[in-house]
Amino acid sequence: MAQRDRVMRMSVEQPLWRALAGYRVLAMIYAIGLFAAAHDGFTRPWLAIAYFAVLAVWTLATLPQVASAAACTKPFLAVDLAVALTGILITPLADAVQRVHDGGPTLPSIWTAGSVLAFAIKGGWRWAALASTLVAVANLIERGTPARDTVHNVVLVWVASIAIGYVVEVARASERTLARALEIEAATRERERLARDIHDSVLQVLAMVQRRGAVIGGEAAELGRMAGEQEVALRTLVSGGLVPVSRASEDAARGAVVRGAAEDEPDDGPVDLRSLLVPHAGSRVSLAEPGAPVPLAPQAACEVAAAVGAALDNVRRHAGEQARAWILVEDEPDEVVVTVRDDGPGIPEGRLAQAEGEGRLGVAQSIRGRLRDLGGSADVISVPGQGTEVELRVPKHHQQTNDPRGKAEQR
Repeated sequence: MAQRDRVMRMSVEQPLWRALAGYRVLAMIYAIGLFAAAHDGFTRPWLAIAYFAVLAVWTLATLPQVASAAACTKPFLAVDLAVALTGILITPLADAVQRVHDGGPTLPSIWTAGSVLAFAIKGGWRWAALASTLVAVANLIERGTPARDTVHNVVLVWVASIAIGYVVEVARASERTLARALEIEAATRERERLARDIHDSVLQVLAMVQRRGAVIGGEAAELGRMAGEQEVALRTLVSGGLVPVSRASEDAARGAVVRGAAEDEPDDGPVDLRSLLVPHAGSRVSLAEPGAPVPLAPQAACEVAAAVGAALDNVRRHAGEQARAWILVEDEPDEVVVTVRDDGPGIPEGRLAQAEGEGRLGVAQSIRGRLRDLGGSADVISVPGQGTEVELRVPKHHQQTNDPRGKAEQR
């Protein structure tokens, strides 16, 4: 939990908010100083004084609003920009006409850039483009003509604000990536710790029960066999690394937040086929899987897992309870291949066709039928005395159908 708290508190944009708060105060003082130095040239100095009084109160009173992204709300941004635009538009009313035409500063002067930068830090380059466009329109109205210095200042604010907004978006994306990496690292460390504890205690006990049960015989032998199955299943689960990682991350007031996906949360996205095949592993069934997730559509993953279960049922039914089986999962670029192999006596030539003619459709329907519905294939290769191999191939991009049977199994 301590690692999660550190992830939630990291934020590279927090220094930007602190810098913005300081900039607004300094820009307000600078604008007032410009007016004090040239107040004799104003035609309506009282209007400028009234505006600067409002600007000073607004700047100091809203310092908490520019302390973080959460506090800087959309209504605040709208009012803040309105204060800047109002100061630009009333400049011709307060200042001398000649000074305005000569390119004199507007009443808010560089304070306006602080309002635009707040849009950039809060919403990225798109918000910055909107705010800087409104400021550009107000400056053109105030000046009356698109003079060179006015266009120069407008373009400068436009480019700077959009660039800062884009940098903020990149920083947020980097935060989310780093947060996910830290979350995965924490989950991996916890899994390794649990694996060590389980190996030192539970797995050793289960292995001892299996050995002692086989020596004692009778009911103890059955108990030992069950303990062996649980040992293999638990060992596969621990070593397989099927740890759910964070799939949702978002921005909050103090930085990136990573939320783990709940196990019972409805999800129409791909399913990791490995998680559906792990329950089939046991003392006599070995599972070999890739180290990375094997994503498949939910219906396809359920159908493949059911086909594997049907193949293992055939192994137990026809090769005996003592037969061993191996499940191999291969994640190819365009398809997923699952192979089920056993060391049983094999299937005599023509036996599958004979069984299908007699109405026993285990292989035809439970295995081949499922894969055919998915657009894949199922091949059965068997040599008498050398076991049987069932190869299941399913394309990754098969579209789910509206088959009620498939939906029921998916649920």
